[in-house]
Amino acid sequence: MNKQMASLLERVATWSEEEQEMLFAAALDIERRRTGIYRLSDEERAAVREGLAAADRGDFVSEEEMNAFFERRGA
Repeated sequence: MNKQMASLLERVATWSEEEQEMLFAAALDIERRRTGIYRLSDEERAAVREGLAAADRGDFVSEEEMNAFFERRGA
């Protein structure tokens, strides 16, 4: 580990809990990409279940809503 990284990691202890959680989440994402294994968080798992339940009910957005979404995103 280089000196800059070691110094930064020492300062992380002074960060707020929220900032530390953000750093942890980012580092975890990097680690997941490196290993090729992605594990859903509890929040992501709940969102997937909610989406699947909505699909089972036939709840879908309209084509117009999707087009508006893509226009806002610049896609």
